[in-house]
Amino acid sequence: AVLLGASEHLLPLVKDYLLWFTPALVFQMWTAVGLFVIRLDGAPKLAMWCSVISALLNVLLDWLFIFPLGWGVMGAAFATAISVSVGGGIALWYLLCRARSLSLCPLKGSRKSLRLSLRNVGYQCRIGSSALLGEATLATLMFTGNQVFMRYLGDDGVGAFGIACYYIPFVFMVGNAIAQSAQPIISYNYGLNESQRVRRAYLLALKTAIGCGVCFALTTIFCSPEIVGMFIDRSYPAYDIAVKGLPLYATGFVFFAVNIVSIGYFQSVERAKYATVITLLRGFILLTACFFGLPLLLGDRGIWLATPLAEMLTTLFILVIYISGKKEHKEKSVSLDKMGCTPT
Repeated sequence: AVLLGASEHLLPLVKDYLLWFTPALVFQMWTAVGLFVIRLDGAPKLAMWCSVISALLNVLLDWLFIFPLGWGVMGAAFATAISVSVGGGIALWYLLCRARSLSLCPLKGSRKSLRLSLRNVGYQCRIGSSALLGEATLATLMFTGNQVFMRYLGDDGVGAFGIACYYIPFVFMVGNAIAQSAQPIISYNYGLNESQRVRRAYLLALKTAIGCGVCFALTTIFCSPEIVGMFIDRSYPAYDIAVKGLPLYATGFVFFAVNIVSIGYFQSVERAKYATVITLLRGFILLTACFFGLPLLLGDRGIWLATPLAEMLTTLFILVIYISGKKEHKEKSVSLDKMGCTPT
């Protein structure tokens, strides 16, 4: 908690929350894996309802534990732990009892089977390392942002930034949903060497991401008082800080969505190095540099604009990679035509 920027005033509340929520992290990790497998097994509606039930249960239990029972922060943590555990239980029930083809099965004990399983796990880790880093970017955002907001704006600034951290997962979920929906299509056609279908699927995903990003940005810019009011009362100083800062923060939503979809594309076509480099740029290198450098130039506004600038620079880098890749493919096709070969 101290490393993440908790002050002496906030530390007891943070400790109280973590004490009750940490045991549920096991179920949260299992739910993340289980829902992905359920979607691949051909039951996307069940995966959706699993998430919806967990979310509604969390809201209901939050109200029950915090207000009627008066459990405060402990109640909020307990509510989240229960709702996550219920979601994980539903996923486990499906894979054990109702799965079509991707059901759970025990590992074989032979040396060859274990060796092949370890090989497959290693291959999955290599392809999915950028996805791991992508999830870690949210943690880096919160970690670095807490430090910078605490330095410039104190506890009220951290409270305002906390509202942004609660809000950004909504944008991330939409971008991630677009990326995960496009990945099987892109990967399948990439395996068939259907480059035109791969390109069309990627461009459609990009257009969808841009449209959703624009909607989120405009909604946030014009409705920031209402959005902030959903998280905190107007009487708190953090309210005014968040209302002024959230529209600045929202200018990066379009780039944010484009970057998530592009990382998913590079994963699908087995260009893991590009996906990893892009993730490192947007989530660690550029983000940290902008957080510590931009406030020196723009003051408090620079803190809110740090993440949008990092996302925009990452999008420009992706654009350079995509254009250079198309140019390289075109030159290769011309060269093959001169040799009398058919380009693949």
